[in-house]
Amino acid sequence: MTPLFKKFLGINWILVLNMLALMAFGLYAIYTASYFREDPNLQIKWTQQLRWMIVGVPIFFAASLIDYKWIRWGAWLAYPLGIAGLIAVKMFGIEKSGATSWLNLGGTSVQPSQFAIVSGIMLLAIVFGDLQRVAPIFRYPSLRLLLGGILSAVPALMILKEPDLGSAAVWGPLFVSLLLVGSIPFRYLITLVLLVLCVVPVAYFFMLKPYQQKRIDTYIAMLTDGDFDVQADAWVPYHVRLAVGSAGFDGKGPESQKAPEQNTIHRTFFPADVAINDFIFGVIGEEFGFRGGLLLISGMTMLLLQSIFVAFYARDQLGRLLVVGIVAMLFTHSFMNMGMSIILVPITGLPMPFVSYGGTFMVVTMFLMGMVQSVWVHRKTSPVKKGRGDHSLA
Repeated sequence: MTPLFKKFLGINWILVLNMLALMAFGLYAIYTASYFREDPNLQIKWTQQLRWMIVGVPIFFAASLIDYKWIRWGAWLAYPLGIAGLIAVKMFGIEKSGATSWLNLGGTSVQPSQFAIVSGIMLLAIVFGDLQRVAPIFRYPSLRLLLGGILSAVPALMILKEPDLGSAAVWGPLFVSLLLVGSIPFRYLITLVLLVLCVVPVAYFFMLKPYQQKRIDTYIAMLTDGDFDVQADAWVPYHVRLAVGSAGFDGKGPESQKAPEQNTIHRTFFPADVAINDFIFGVIGEEFGFRGGLLLISGMTMLLLQSIFVAFYARDQLGRLLVVGIVAMLFTHSFMNMGMSIILVPITGLPMPFVSYGGTFMVVTMFLMGMVQSVWVHRKTSPVKKGRGDHSLA
């Protein structure tokens, strides 16, 4: 048996099946939200999503079978490339839904902020888990905290200026999660939380665009039963909440089985370009009801819990932090996507991992799950070759 085939057999196949089940569910949800559209390009979105899944399969297995220790040097190259991508968006980006967050490469739209998050996870895992071994000066927690804060703040602020509040907000939970696992004393965490609380009002008044402020104001008004204008700023959150809340336990069923006068809310009021992405949970909640939403939440919870299980068995702190960062990113996306459909959080525009439509995001999430598998597959492998000071790839 070759070592590569042995690694292949050692993949956590339960986690793979969990991921595939979410992808299949998402594919059907995208079809449900798009097949009836008059635009032919929207009708075939589910087939485009299937192609991106196929593209992601070899990337997933390559990331799974290659020892993740390559990120000790690869992250230092990937992070500047991620920043370069954000700079390119500022110079040559195209606008979608009010945000200049995309680049057109050979007829394909890509979102560099997603690649920046991937490189950030890898580099922060090195900073908090491995850097003090290579550079003894970073044995001081304050220096690691400062460096990690700078590495997180730079891309987060660049993404916020696009403006893409949702993707920028992912960096906060990601950074805090790595701090909790990265051997940073608790007193530093308390200080950081207090600083963030002081900065939040400043960020609201001076860093957010007026329409972003209105989203937050509308969210607070809807959450507290205050006054809001359903015909203006509250149009989208009101109808998304109504779609989920009116579905009941069983849901309204596939639209193809209904008479035209019984159109569902998502079919009538949801914008075509976001029903398959940011508001996919609203579509699922209305079509499949409480049981469909519960099924999706259960599947995502199982995926995250299995990933945390992998983190417990990581061979080193680097692998553990890598998985924790990935879990934090997937959890934030899932919570925000579900939460904005039921007014738990403001409308921010974050896709659901493996479920929402999006080529860049699908490939990125499959790569990240491949990294989780790599930590699992190589959990019993020595991270360092035998020999003095040899940290090269095996």
